Amino acid sequence: MQDAASLLSSVFGFNRFRPGQEEIIKAIVRGQNTLAIMPTGGGKSLCFQLPALCREGVTLVVSPLIALMRDQVRALQEAGVEAGALTSHNTDEENDAVFNALAEKRLKLLYMAPERLAAGGTLPLLRRANVTLLAVDEAHCVSQWGHDFRPDYLRIGDLRRVLNVPLAAFTATADSQTRAEIIARLFGENQPEVFLHGFDRPNIHLAFEAKDGPRKQILNFAASRRDRAGIIYCATRAKTESLARALVADGHSACHYHGGMDAANRRAVESRFQREDGLIVVATVAFGMGVDKPDIRWVAHADLPKSIEAYYQEIGRAGRDGAPAETLTLYGAEDIRLRRTQIDEGLAPPERRNADHGRLNSLLGLAEALKCRRQTLLAYFGESSEPCGNCDLCDSPPELFDATTAVQMALSAILRTKEFFGVGHLIDILIGNPTDKIKARGHDALPTFGVGQEYNRRQWQGIFRQMMGADLVRPDPDRYGALRMTDRARPILRGEKNITLRLDLVRKPTPQRPAVKALVSDENAPLLSALKAKRRALAEAASLPAYMVFNDRTLIEMAEKRPRTPDQMIEITGVGARKLESYGAAFLKIITGQETENPHPSRRKLTGSDAANIFDRLQEVQSELVRGADGLGKPMSCSASLLARVATARPDMQTISALLGQRRAERFASAFLDVLSQDR
Repeated sequence: MQDAASLLSSVFGFNRFRPGQEEIIKAIVRGQNTLAIMPTGGGKSLCFQLPALCREGVTLVVSPLIALMRDQVRALQEAGVEAGALTSHNTDEENDAVFNALAEKRLKLLYMAPERLAAGGTLPLLRRANVTLLAVDEAHCVSQWGHDFRPDYLRIGDLRRVLNVPLAAFTATADSQTRAEIIARLFGENQPEVFLHGFDRPNIHLAFEAKDGPRKQILNFAASRRDRAGIIYCATRAKTESLARALVADGHSACHYHGGMDAANRRAVESRFQREDGLIVVATVAFGMGVDKPDIRWVAHADLPKSIEAYYQEIGRAGRDGAPAETLTLYGAEDIRLRRTQIDEGLAPPERRNADHGRLNSLLGLAEALKCRRQTLLAYFGESSEPCGNCDLCDSPPELFDATTAVQMALSAILRTKEFFGVGHLIDILIGNPTDKIKARGHDALPTFGVGQEYNRRQWQGIFRQMMGADLVRPDPDRYGALRMTDRARPILRGEKNITLRLDLVRKPTPQRPAVKALVSDENAPLLSALKAKRRALAEAASLPAYMVFNDRTLIEMAEKRPRTPDQMIEITGVGARKLESYGAAFLKIITGQETENPHPSRRKLTGSDAANIFDRLQEVQSELVRGADGLGKPMSCSASLLARVATARPDMQTISALLGQRRAERFASAFLDVLSQDR
């Protein structure tokens, strides 16, 4: 079997491993039970696909979504890997192709959904197939603490024991509780080697904005990123439909997606999103796990996500190719009330509700952060970092103010009204607005009536929202969302602790988003557009998603480095041997403006290796000696396959004659050895 490093280059087109990949792959190759927690878009799939090629037998991949499995299989096949999936959407011909490949011992990766593991014929099939490794994608689905619990994942541990094979499990987000449950349910008494790698996705720009005309904010964000694929997440099904209509009316290619749609329509949207460049999908979280398109350039949240883990998962769908990507999350007081109420009215046990409030608190702390957002986000996952320079707060550091007195006023108003009223009524008290409701309840006689006239209504809304974000106050579901004070607020109310808030969220209008980040320089932008057009044409002709030809990151690198030969082209990230053969000439023609000569197959196999340069020099020397050193001899040459053997074997004086044969050795051996000696 080939080693992992050579397969990484020749099959997948990568010159180096991403951080953390190599040690995980080595552990899996040697048969170690493994649990890997890696960032979304950090290259998890490669960590089981590459070991499958290094090991004997078949690797069974348990994956949660049919669309994801089919896309991964198609991408592997495009790279020249024997892979297949058995799903309920397969045609008879597709199933026959998988069964034949298994019978002929050709298949290396077999994908299945967890639901299929319960089928009666599955276990005998897997035993006949010589499954030697079990890989589990989205392993957090096995945990009831995880955010995508799937009961069918509970069968995987039993399958591992019955097959008696090593298991490699992967997930992007798993706190300590989820991690412990994954280990217990999947590995049992066989403790895995656990790899916990950095959660940072430095290519993703992070930004939050307080809601201030949210539809307009989203439309403006999308307008400046026109023709770039994006996802917009909404809290309700109705909003996905209305916002998708607004985007279409604004000239975008957009559609909606939610759990209330029938399966055929959902599959149609999934297919469009994979295949169309620049499509925007407006979705609920139903459009989530299994979105594996690498060139999503932006993700926006029209409403606050339910937790910091959900936020991390959802923004992680952008920029999986490593090229620049952007995010925007809108939030408001109503979002906070909704999320608190959903937790309090849920059926989870008290300890789970408390944990969910904690996760929401962490997300609200990120929304109302006073400094670099990436530092705040990574701190939640137990990591530290320097200011990132790639978030809105690094772009424009916020102005802060001591809000202790203002918060004390607000807390006093809440307590003096017995914690029975919402934000609007409390603001009326603070600014001294004598509404009929205020007068009917005698609240105009409270000591706090009118004490907060330093701030207007909009500014007080900003203060209350930040108080909710800091978990100083919570909506009480038993009192129709009335605010009640938490224990966190008591030291502030008593004057034992100060609090700092953001002035920009109180006094100033919502800041303008910085200009959309360019993928390449102005000089390279026309070439990138031409490369994308060629990619689109090739993808449509082959009925492939565009990224399966080359992803954005690969095209960006082509536009910047401008390779002119196949040897230079294969050095581009994402260009493996199979893709160079399939698409290299077409893209080189776009870059150079000229047709690229199709090399002999023996030379093509050497592309990108040291032997390729030796082959070319041997060919040059040979052309000078075709009629001998004096130019008068009988024409003679070595075949391309023979030159390739010389370039690869690098023989010495004793062995070159046997390789070339006596007649050719007399003419070429000395000159060839000079070339080989220069390379040693």
